[in-house]
This record gives sequence, structure tokens and C-alpha cells, in this order.
Amino acid sequence: MTSPSRFVPTPTGYLMVLTEGDDVLGNLERLARDCDIGAATFTGFGFVRTVTFGFFDFSARQYKPATFEACELASMTGTIAWKDDAPSIHAHGVACDAAFASHGGHLLALEVGTGSVEIAVVVAGHGDRRLVRTVDPSIGANILRLDET
Repeated sequence: MTSPSRFVPTPTGYLMVLTEGDDVLGNLERLARDCDIGAATFTGFGFVRTVTFGFFDFSARQYKPATFEACELASMTGTIAWKDDAPSIHAHGVACDAAFASHGGHLLALEVGTGSVEIAVVVAGHGDRRLVRTVDPSIGANILRLDET
């Protein structure tokens, strides 16, 4: 089964509209790969079935996850770069539940719920003009490297 188009080009990059059941981070990775996006920023919002945030524990060098269901994604922002020759998405966000309680942090997973998630991607480079992430051994986390483009 062929899936419908998830994005259209704009003068500055792409507009992506994802629908129920779509994996937001996976679709951003696919867009980067398919459109040869070397570097970009993005913003988005919409309704999500599940969102998993992570808080990075520097002593353990891993994320402590927390998952929430049926939320409005009030705000999402992030960057697209590359790590080990694959797209690397770094995103943070804030989501609100039906009681208007907010949760936020580093986005580990995000699935669209009823409705949609709209994302504006602003491209800063194509092809060989890539931003790269590498692990900073002093903290054990991926860091965007401006000097390795």
C-alpha cells in the first residue's frame, strides 16, 4: 500500500503534515534521507497518541524516560543533522494533557493521535553540506559539531 505524501516543498524547506499512527521522529529521519537534507531546524505542534520524553542523567549517561498519552503537542523544536552516515534528530517539546498539565523535555518517541501534527522544516544545507553529531566522551552524549561540516 502506498502512503500519501507527508510533505511539500516550501521556499525555505518543507511543510510536513503527519496523521494518526505516524511516527514523528521516523518521518523526520525519512525526510532528511529522501530529500538529502544535510542540516535543518524544525518546529511543530498537534495531537499525539503517545509522547515519550527523556531527561538525560549525566552520571548514568542515559535518558530517564516518561511516557504520556492523549496529549496536545503544544510546541516542538529541534535540529536535523547526521551521525554515523544516518539522519540524527534532536528534538525537545512540551505536551499538555486534558487537565492542562504540561510535561516536557527531550523527545524520545512521538506518535500522532487523532488529527495531525504539523511540522515546518527550514533547511540550512543539502548533500555534502551536513552538520554532524558525535559523542562527547566527557559527558557521554551526542553534541552537534559546527566545526565538522
